[in-house]
Amino acid sequence: MNRRSFIKRSIGSILAFIGLSGGTYYYSKEIETHLLKVTEETISSSKIDSIFNGFKVIQFSDTHIGFHYSLNQLKDLANQINALNPDLIVFTGDLVDEPNNYRWGPELNNILQSMQATYGKYWIYGNHDHGGYGTDIVYEVMEHADFHLLQNSHAIITKDNSHFILAGVDDVMLGKPDLNKALNNSDPNLFTLLLAHEPDYADTVSGFPVDVQLSGHSHGGQVRFPFIGDLYTPLLAEKYVQGKYYLNENNLKLFVNSGIGTTRLPYRFLCKPELHVYTLQHDSE
Repeated sequence: MNRRSFIKRSIGSILAFIGLSGGTYYYSKEIETHLLKVTEETISSSKIDSIFNGFKVIQFSDTHIGFHYSLNQLKDLANQINALNPDLIVFTGDLVDEPNNYRWGPELNNILQSMQATYGKYWIYGNHDHGGYGTDIVYEVMEHADFHLLQNSHAIITKDNSHFILAGVDDVMLGKPDLNKALNNSDPNLFTLLLAHEPDYADTVSGFPVDVQLSGHSHGGQVRFPFIGDLYTPLLAEKYVQGKYYLNENNLKLFVNSGIGTTRLPYRFLCKPELHVYTLQHDSE
């Protein structure tokens, strides 16, 4: 850790101790964790056919069910997603916090299955999905809920006679990501949307024919302070933490979702749970 990061985290830790041990403790644990923020973004590209104008992609990420995030909350989230009438739903990893300790049951499957999107539901592995011997059971749950796994693979989303590519890579930390394999035999002239759990992977992605990367993993830092920002983010979410970034001379756009649940600590402060709604738009320029 460099000197600047050390000072930032030291000051932030003191502020967190003072603030979260006082009146903000209840707010950060019991209130903000329930205040869902819906972030709307328009994704414009000349590679998007006009037939996809208004096409709505909803991203949710990092539910971490079992760690202070309940099935009742997930059910509310599913209702909110359905109310937005998505054309496509994507989940960018970390379904359950500790797969080996979670009490799996049919209710989780039923809630995930209740999410509806006209052009399908897709997902990728996060590090918590692979951790705790979760790889196979998370796959089975998502498969039974009609979520299609993109593990170093891609799907072609078709509307009328127009197409775009939706690709996904395996988790970078605990999986075996292979972007070459994910894009194998895909048409680089088609608009390409990539799902990658860890946002810092964008530095690798910027060298490939990918137009937009959607990521999670960072939780936006969970606890943020004015002028300081996030106090801590996990490995591979240290450079790109929250919001929108432009890479490779603006040829790659990166969106980092702040996640739904929490991990490590059950708090959120100035960092609400986030649902992303992306609307595709043809850009004639």
